[in-house]
Order: sequence, then C-alpha cells, then structure tokens
Amino acid sequence: MRLVHLLRAVTVELHLRGAEFAAHNGLHPTDLRALIQLLDAERAGEAVTPGRLGEALRLNSAGTTALLDRLERPGLVRRSRDPHDRRRVLLVVEPKAVELGRSFFGPLIGALVDAAEGFNPAELDAVRRYLAAALEAADTAGRGA
Repeated sequence: MRLVHLLRAVTVELHLRGAEFAAHNGLHPTDLRALIQLLDAERAGEAVTPGRLGEALRLNSAGTTALLDRLERPGLVRRSRDPHDRRRVLLVVEPKAVELGRSFFGPLIGALVDAAEGFNPAELDAVRRYLAAALEAADTAGRGA
C-alpha cells in the first residue's frame, strides 16, 4: 500500500501543477487534458479528430465543441481538414501551445528526467511496467469493468 499511497501523492502533486498552469493561462483543467492528449497523439504519429478527442476525455459532442472553441480562441489548437478525406476534421496543436507548456513544465520535466538517471535500466523497466499496469487498472476501474 505504501507504493499506492506514493503514487497517489505524485498524482495529486501533478494535478496541482496542472491546475496552476491552467489557471495561470486562463484555461479550464479539461483544456490541459485535451492538450496533453493531442500532444501524446502527435508524438505517436496519430491523427486526432474531435470525436476521438471527446471520447478520450469522456465528453459529449457539445462539450468537445466548446472545448475546441476555447483552445482555438487563444491560438493553441486549430481544426484542419484531412487532406485525404475532406469530410474529416483533424486537430492540430499550434507551436504556441507547445512553447507555453515547455515554459511552464520544462523545469519539472527536466527534474523528472534527472531523477530517472539515478536508476539502472532494470529498475526503470520495473517502474515503466508498474506505471503501465497502474494506468490500465485506473482505466479499467474508471470504466466500471
């Protein structure tokens, strides 16, 4: 249970940092979660539609539209037509959003990377496996399975 409690403490601290970032930049906490989803998808080379984003954030269509409107106004995200299927809309994170995140979260990310350097590859693999299993457990429990 000590590991679970420590994970909870890290989660709470990261949530507080995210809320601080959102408040400082006039964003809703869901806006930050959306940006993270979009950046993760971009890093994985995956295209994201409004429907896919809404599903990932567990938002209905109206909520997703309001979210995207909020992110478009300050120039953080834009909607773009899929060049292969003009009926489909894709979401693109603008460089302004990346720079905003980097300026706020960069020191934290640097500190986390530095902390990881104190572990050998086998230890890091165990941490990765545990965090992946914890994420899966949270997702499964959150969906009522």
